[in-house]
Amino acid sequence: MNRESTDPLQWEEMTWEAVRDLDRERVVAILPVGAVEAHGPHLPLGTDVIIGAAMARAGAAHLRRAGWMAVVLPPVWYSAAPFASDFPGTVGLHPDTVTRMILEIAASLAAQGVRAVAVANAHLDPTHLASLAKARSEATEQGITLVAPALVRRRYAERLTDEFRTGACHAGRFEGSVVLAETPGLVRQDVAQALPPNPASLSDAIADGKSSFREAGGPQAYFGWPADASAEEGRKTVDELGRILAEAVLEELGG
Repeated sequence: MNRESTDPLQWEEMTWEAVRDLDRERVVAILPVGAVEAHGPHLPLGTDVIIGAAMARAGAAHLRRAGWMAVVLPPVWYSAAPFASDFPGTVGLHPDTVTRMILEIAASLAAQGVRAVAVANAHLDPTHLASLAKARSEATEQGITLVAPALVRRRYAERLTDEFRTGACHAGRFEGSVVLAETPGLVRQDVAQALPPNPASLSDAIADGKSSFREAGGPQAYFGWPADASAEEGRKTVDELGRILAEAVLEELGG
């Protein structure tokens, strides 16, 4: 993403001396994670990472207001993406590769004294979520604090939009709104406005054993109501995603 930095605590923009001088006991490193995969004919392949990066920045802002020194790491752009694997442009990794990569990043940061690593994630492929859960479990065994709130859990899902709660929320109003708020030039608005609603629930399809967007009823790799997306909704969603991430970190660290 081409983004002019407005945040002095973006890890890749800091010098090694600046990192050295951080108060490690108060540092939370936030890792945006996503996948390069099909998001309908109207949204970019990098939609999940765009959302994850926005969630990370919003979460960092909330954590700083709570007294923590939150630093946003460079995003991880690739992950397991089997649901979208038969669409051109999707780049998938083996789930064990994802687990190892997240765990090794967290271990590298923990070795430098970083207090906790938080994963900002909006890629909801069940294989990817399982990889994150496994990484978190193994990190705990190694004494590493790795926080990865799964948005599909009821406690988080009920705080998000109506469309998200239907389960029909891939490249629809929920995701389209965030991309409109963050990178409007990457949304093909004319295409989005012409797309009919697709209310097929991905969560129901997953529960029924479906394993691809096509099997789940998404022949164009979108679900939900893409024509109804708005930047205003996207900004509200980003703030709520940030709150969810910050609260998960604070819960793990005991406030």
